[in-house]
Amino acid sequence: MNRREFLAGSAASGLLLVKSSTAFGYEANSAVRLGLLGCGNRGTAVATSFAENTTVRVVALADIFPDNLARGEAAFNNVNAKLGQGRIAKGLQFHGARAYEALAGSKEIDMVQISTPPWFHVEHLQAAVAAGKHVYCEKPVGIDVEQSKRALEIAKRADGKVSIDVGFQVRNAPPIAAVMSKVQGGALGKIAAIAANYNAPASTEKVHAGAGKDEYRLRNWLWDRALSGDILVEQNIHIIDLCNLALGSHPLKAKATGGRSVISHAGDCWDHYEVIYTYPNDVRVSFSSTQFGNYGAFDAGLHVFGANGKADAPYAGPVRIEGEHAWSWKDSETQPAGGGTFAANGAFSDNLALADREKDRSFIESITSGKFHNQIAAGVETAMSCMLGRMAGYTGREVTWEELMAHGESYGLGMDLRQFG
Repeated sequence: MNRREFLAGSAASGLLLVKSSTAFGYEANSAVRLGLLGCGNRGTAVATSFAENTTVRVVALADIFPDNLARGEAAFNNVNAKLGQGRIAKGLQFHGARAYEALAGSKEIDMVQISTPPWFHVEHLQAAVAAGKHVYCEKPVGIDVEQSKRALEIAKRADGKVSIDVGFQVRNAPPIAAVMSKVQGGALGKIAAIAANYNAPASTEKVHAGAGKDEYRLRNWLWDRALSGDILVEQNIHIIDLCNLALGSHPLKAKATGGRSVISHAGDCWDHYEVIYTYPNDVRVSFSSTQFGNYGAFDAGLHVFGANGKADAPYAGPVRIEGEHAWSWKDSETQPAGGGTFAANGAFSDNLALADREKDRSFIESITSGKFHNQIAAGVETAMSCMLGRMAGYTGREVTWEELMAHGESYGLGMDLRQFG
């Protein structure tokens, strides 16, 4: 299968693959109005994708830091100019620790895109839903059990009233979606095991003149366990999500090792994990992760082993099934395995080139059609699958799903946000 064949079959599969100029029959003056909360690299990339690939208009911005907000204003004034749309009004730009409340309360927006550090996701989700806004929330849905349980309560209140998507765009990448559909359809027979990995370069330091300890933590939130959830919960979550998708379940228990063996910069996140998950039917998932060094190629993906075949689903490299029901995504066949390029803003190329576009279109269609999504529970399930591995690593023993739920782990932020205005 290649892109042309996939597009031809998209109507039958129910996937939304349409030109942004004709999507949903919406005219420009009735477009979905987006307010971006968090004007960093990923937030800017996703909101730009919404603007370029759907009927969305970016009309409002919010960030805790004025300099981030100014960069967001410049970026989206440029994006809007290219699309023949107006500049971001000064009255729809909010900064400071309570900026999220002002954004959510604005009558000038229809949806909020939450692209803040993960510790804030549930708090910001609650404010947006309470204000009656549709929400696109980046993963994870909570960095600890307490937050994730709060998110499930929000899901109950939001159901059928607004549309909520969680940023697992990798599921929507056409090659990955195609091979996962075949795995779910039984192409491999009985699944025995999955080998998965996420090996990425070190994240870079964000330096800002005059920044105090708390501001430094916020600007370098990827290094901070409470703000990010550690690399297993924040970054590796995409691969664990695909494992859950392939197996139709969350893990029952986990053993793990790992640590902070190479990196020496500020923060308390680990730089590597090795996790063995046990899923229903005694299926084992072996997951490994590294986040250090700037050598070699970025490599992420999974290999699913079944009685009748093996499925490969890498970010870069051949996407295929070998065995009784052999199949391949033709456009990926010439890619070197593990030869991908890391994208700090999450806008990957190779097999994930169309992931953001398809995810964005699916979400906006849910709003304009009135067939609202509610992906909070699924987002929580994947986040807690990662927390299970994290707890097993931190404690150095096997941890069950029931133990995780009963523990109710909670990470405090440890700073007073009022200092940021």
